Amino acid sequence: MESAAFVRTEMAAARPPPSMDMGPVGWMRQNLFSSWLNSILTILALLGIFFALVSAAPWLIQSSWTATSLNGCREAIAEAYGEGTHGACWAVIRERYLQMFYGFYPRDSYWRPNLALVMLFVALAPVLFTSLPRRMLWFSAVYPFLGLWLLWGGSFWIVISILFGFFVGYAVLTILMRMFGQLAGVVGGALAAVLYWVILTGTVADLLHAVIPLGIEPVESARFGGFMLSTTIGVTGIACSLPIGILLALGRKSDLLIVKSICVGFIEFVRGVPLITLLFVASTLLNIFMPPGTNFDLILRVVIMVTLFSSAYIAEVVRGGLASLPRGQYEAADALGLDYWKSMRLVVLPQALKVSIPGIVSTFIGLFKDTTLVSIIGLLDPLGLANAIRADANWNGIVWELYVFIAALFFVFCFAMSRYSMYLERKLQTGHN
Repeated sequence: MESAAFVRTEMAAARPPPSMDMGPVGWMRQNLFSSWLNSILTILALLGIFFALVSAAPWLIQSSWTATSLNGCREAIAEAYGEGTHGACWAVIRERYLQMFYGFYPRDSYWRPNLALVMLFVALAPVLFTSLPRRMLWFSAVYPFLGLWLLWGGSFWIVISILFGFFVGYAVLTILMRMFGQLAGVVGGALAAVLYWVILTGTVADLLHAVIPLGIEPVESARFGGFMLSTTIGVTGIACSLPIGILLALGRKSDLLIVKSICVGFIEFVRGVPLITLLFVASTLLNIFMPPGTNFDLILRVVIMVTLFSSAYIAEVVRGGLASLPRGQYEAADALGLDYWKSMRLVVLPQALKVSIPGIVSTFIGLFKDTTLVSIIGLLDPLGLANAIRADANWNGIVWELYVFIAALFFVFCFAMSRYSMYLERKLQTGHN
């Protein structure tokens, strides 16, 4: 008598998933039409986008690229598309796009900001993508000095002199650490480097330049403008504010009363003051506190204020990341016998910064957009140049074309930062839900 098997002895053949749950149809069902409310909102949003495109498309397409004035644009559009037709006058972008990018930078020196931009991407690559060779980080460390020298010009020996200041600080730090301990070494090394940069940098550079003249034509800051100015201020502020913000966050959580009080006072004061106020301080009041005859570059003053402003917000974002970690992480670092700095570098900060990535990138995006405020103190960023272009008799009355062009470029920069933030979050995802 044969026995019936109630347990399958072999695996069933895999069946394809339902066609309605896969591909574009499945994505739309899951994200756009998952419920009756989402379906209504999706239809309304699509209708809004459709009517917006219908209204804007003729203005974008029925445009003029060849005219030399606003009146010429209107005449060309009327001749091509009929009387009463309204279209964009993109001719102003064709005629002034170099000015929007470079400001009043010498035309024969455009290769310098172009080269600085290419070198910026090369310097950022090993920082943003860890799969690249770590040896490239040496170039990333040197680039800030090379980039600034390319933009402002002058003697190349000033770059060498500034870099030599780091070796001076490191030498003093090593000697004092062996003699008096870690704290004395750090303080002494930092003080030696600062004193060298303030007192001896220019003298050493002049002596070396007198022996071997090596440099390029200097360009004064008044000729900077456009997206080159915004990128310079934004990138420098972003690069400098992150480490300062991390130190301020650690100082605010410190058990040392003086350190904690200084960090708390700085953070709360800066966060309680509008950025435009700090920019006015940089442009007008800061020179009052400098020695007579001191030539403190305006762009450098703005960069310092923007960096300090951003670092206060970064400090609070990082402090939130530190507060989100369970106490056990700190105790685990202590159990391993790590000192304070090693525990922060190897255990605590990597986890806190991973949690803080969205807030940090949001602060960076806000910082980059806030560079447009410098137009209020006389620097010609893209918005300042747009006002200057509109003051020209040939383009008096043009508005939307300039602002659409500026908004599109700012969107490209900010969207790129946002997408990298999402990439970094996915890469650092450890599987915790």
